[in-house]
Amino acid sequence: MRSHDALVPMTPEKLQQIFAEAEPDFSAQICKEATIGNLDQHAIETFRKRWHRRSGNDELLNISSERLLEDAELLVDGGVTYAALILLGTRKALGIHLAQAEAIFEYRSKETSLPFQQRKEYRKGFFLYYDDLWNTINLRNDEYQYQDGLFMLTVLSFNELVIREAILNAVSHRDYRHAGSVFIKQYPTKIELVSPGGFPPGITPENILWKQHPRNRRIAEVFARCGMVERSGQGANRMFELCARESKQPPDYSGTDDYEVFLTLYGKVQDPRFLTFLEKIGRERQVSFEATDFITLDLINREEKLPQWARDRIPVLLKSGVVERIGRKYMLSRKYYEFVDRKGVYTRKRGLDRETNKQLLLKHIKDNKNQGSQFRDLKEVLPSLSRDQVKKILAEMKREKNICVVGKTSAARWYPGTGN
Repeated sequence: MRSHDALVPMTPEKLQQIFAEAEPDFSAQICKEATIGNLDQHAIETFRKRWHRRSGNDELLNISSERLLEDAELLVDGGVTYAALILLGTRKALGIHLAQAEAIFEYRSKETSLPFQQRKEYRKGFFLYYDDLWNTINLRNDEYQYQDGLFMLTVLSFNELVIREAILNAVSHRDYRHAGSVFIKQYPTKIELVSPGGFPPGITPENILWKQHPRNRRIAEVFARCGMVERSGQGANRMFELCARESKQPPDYSGTDDYEVFLTLYGKVQDPRFLTFLEKIGRERQVSFEATDFITLDLINREEKLPQWARDRIPVLLKSGVVERIGRKYMLSRKYYEFVDRKGVYTRKRGLDRETNKQLLLKHIKDNKNQGSQFRDLKEVLPSLSRDQVKKILAEMKREKNICVVGKTSAARWYPGTGN
């Protein structure tokens, strides 16, 4: 492979990634030693009910278990797929055929604590523990309360849809060829989910919002049949949107490497008034924001750098009136700062108004009327503005005859006009 200007041998990690792209779906492969007796009947019935509720197809309630699983391609020519074991298998069957298909939950009251206060091991079909895992997390799901006018509103530390989506992703996208388990580690203000295998080929933290590559397609298809995930998506955009709507830090994949996906979900509400503002704008303007809009607004609110995909949404947000441009940067609109009663912060972030900028430039030009003012000096008077913005103000002042210019390009000098 190429490394700068040289050709070097491929690393084992790169070779593994290439092989993974060419390999068939592991979850669709047949476990030759497994039989339908290795599948839990209660898990099968849970799957049947979820699929029926999603599809409305009453025939699903009357067909045999074998026919149900064949229609879902969990049984193929009588063979039990690994997807069937992962989703419906008994504890004993998984222990024999796929022991790594388990999720381990741990709770710690402090992030610095090594001993855990609770631990649960789920080595059984996913449909047997999915709800119990959420209920266990929800036992320590603190509430954040904040005032909105006359009403006291509540936001839970951990949004159920976000947590469930993260768990579904961990189960459907992990690499089952690795011996590790999925770990869910809960703390009072954050949850960490660790799943073996790194990102699927082609997925990175930068493109995870819109690029999909299900590592275990057969599992993802079953989840889609039950309405638990979108047919083609990973659901990452859904998690990001919900976190932004609740003014929480976005999902953090920064701990991910070639061997495991490390996702951190934060529970603390950063700015509850931002949450209320978005709801208010949506009602007033009848605006339907996209998931990326909420994420972009959150990045602007936290004054973080905007990636290109976020910049692509700026024209829409400018038109809706929730964002304003300051030179090459953006900020939330005056309406937001009026809404949260922080008008002074708006003035500071927005900078001086146009007339004040004119007066500052004019004062500098008058103070240096004998030798004239170079453009570079005038730019330093208003450092927060771009060159083009300063030029536009000078042109306007020239039309008003408050200033005049002698010379061109870098030799130009600005002097007080006839009106001064």
